[in-house]
Amino acid sequence: MIVRTTAGEVRGEPIATGVRFRGIPYAAAPEGELRFAAPVPPPAWDGVRDAREPGPTAPQRHRTIPGLDLSALVGTGWQPGPEYLTVDVWTPDPGAENLPVLVFVHGGAFIGGTGSAPVYDGTAFTRAGAVLVTLQYRLGIDGFLPLDGGATNLGLRDQLAALRWVRENIAAFGGDPAAVTLFGESAGAISVACLLGSPLSAGLFRRAIVQSGHANMVRGRAELERVTQLVADRLGVEPTAEAFRKLSTEQLLDAQDALLKPGGGPDLRGADGRDRGFGLSPFLPLVGDDVLPRHPGEAIRAGAGAGVDLIAGTCREEMLLYFGPTGLADVLTDEQAVAMLSASHPDAAGVLRGYGLGDGRKAGEVFVEAMTDLVFRDGVKELLESHQGRSFRYEFEWRAPNLGACHGMELPFVFDSLTASAGLVGEDPPAELAREVNAAWVRFAAAGDPGWAEGTTTHLG
Repeated sequence: MIVRTTAGEVRGEPIATGVRFRGIPYAAAPEGELRFAAPVPPPAWDGVRDAREPGPTAPQRHRTIPGLDLSALVGTGWQPGPEYLTVDVWTPDPGAENLPVLVFVHGGAFIGGTGSAPVYDGTAFTRAGAVLVTLQYRLGIDGFLPLDGGATNLGLRDQLAALRWVRENIAAFGGDPAAVTLFGESAGAISVACLLGSPLSAGLFRRAIVQSGHANMVRGRAELERVTQLVADRLGVEPTAEAFRKLSTEQLLDAQDALLKPGGGPDLRGADGRDRGFGLSPFLPLVGDDVLPRHPGEAIRAGAGAGVDLIAGTCREEMLLYFGPTGLADVLTDEQAVAMLSASHPDAAGVLRGYGLGDGRKAGEVFVEAMTDLVFRDGVKELLESHQGRSFRYEFEWRAPNLGACHGMELPFVFDSLTASAGLVGEDPPAELAREVNAAWVRFAAAGDPGWAEGTTTHLG
């Protein structure tokens, strides 16, 4: 099956529910002078480009959580190649017209992940009559480190470029460019919330779904410049785009690894004494450029994105992903829990006492509950209360063996890709729940209504 895009023709692969296209460039390779620069359209090609195999992924190091295989969610690590600013497109029929379109932004703490991971299989969406687009974007130092002479928020700029590609090309795949739903999970959800509050996203999507993320996980320039200066000092170069362009990708990944080690990064607490990343990642979107001229939460409260229908929600036990498989939740002491939260919150002891620390509850249970609220649930609640348009809230509650309703658990159900997710969901997950959740996302993309009541929380699972 061949489809013509603005840059040239691409050949996809027929699947049981339609046609799949992989690795289609939406922007030129970010190399040479385009490294640390805003994305530009891809060069045109002659002939038919083969789009039947996954393309390269953004530079990253494969990261694991002891005792847990997350490859279905994050992929198996860096797949090198310069042309990694690409999209995968799953369509029921390229010859159709005005099908609803969903564009997915993957998570990975802004340092890892890929839109081509097995869980993000588009079969269920195409079976339901929708077009799915997944994308790659710049990560880590390449995507979110502000450098003199370089563009800021490059990862977000890449996502905007992918959305512009969708607007210009998706009709050729059977999709409706006026019926685009942008959705993402974790870092991808933070990205969606940021774009909801960005003036540069106007007209690029009609609906948004924010899965376990919100608009508050952003940084001011002062905090991110501490990261920039530390990385530059360790590399022995000036903190400029010109200097960083002369370094290899491996050098930057080594510097990033050093930054991610315990104690390897700078103090990233803001003026209020809080680290908005809660130690999960030094890389977060920057407030104060043309992408985010003001805090996205403030912009949304003031009416940004009011015309965009919104779903937002969390998993019931988000932080179990990080503390369950390692066994840390079972052995954490009261003192350790306070010390860990103190790195990102000025009143750690007071916060944890409010959740029952010192009243006989296990410190690990208290810590997981408090961090689930602080990192995820509180911000989602604020996002929904701030949004001036139609909105729906969910809580994903199905508990997997040994993992509970942890961070990312809803993804195999959203994509109805349980067979690709055995390492996460276990041996006998509820297929009916996956069909139900996937159908709700499709209904929302098609008509702005997932089938839930507004103003209440819909419990999934």
